[in-house]
Amino acid sequence: MANDNYAKNGPLIDKGFSAAIYSASSNTIDAVYVDAATRLGELLAKNKITCINGGGNLGLMGAIIDSVLLHGGKVKGVIPQFMVDSGWSHQELTEQIVTSTMHERKQKMAELSDAVIAMPGGVGTLEELLEIITWKQLGLYKHPIIILNINNYYKPLLEMFENMIEENFMHKRYRNLWRVVDTPEEAIAALHEQTPRFSHMTKFEKA
Repeated sequence: MANDNYAKNGPLIDKGFSAAIYSASSNTIDAVYVDAATRLGELLAKNKITCINGGGNLGLMGAIIDSVLLHGGKVKGVIPQFMVDSGWSHQELTEQIVTSTMHERKQKMAELSDAVIAMPGGVGTLEELLEIITWKQLGLYKHPIIILNINNYYKPLLEMFENMIEENFMHKRYRNLWRVVDTPEEAIAALHEQTPRFSHMTKFEKA
């Protein structure tokens, strides 16, 4: 497709840019999500964005890895030892980083990334997304967080965020801690936009 390389349409992403991708490990989900994961992997590779993910061989996680590698991109898979021992690790990763715990895995993925893209997923994906939003709110993560709302999957969560704001459990300025997009193309394009679009304000700063 003509617009696959979004570097032509905005500020260049720095060489060595990496994005952590949170996604499902289920193999029983609708094909619309698998297709989106495959497309996202293709776009990451074509835009020379290194994929950082959980290094698994199942579900959307595996589909993204397969697609990135198929299109000549790089994948760093971060996976705890017990998952390696269980045979869940992808065998063709550009680099495999094995951790002792799930907590170390999430920390390492955040450390390696220049952005986060959250695809649809289960409780593990949701936990990763909420944690990285919390870290950004506290000033512990200062990079873009993009929610890839395929098939309107995250609508209930986004409504919950709005309820938090309405009930004064969260300040309205924190809407800017993340950005919602509907397609893989929009997710990649968002990474090429000027970073001021993504708020870095923490709860320790004045509004």
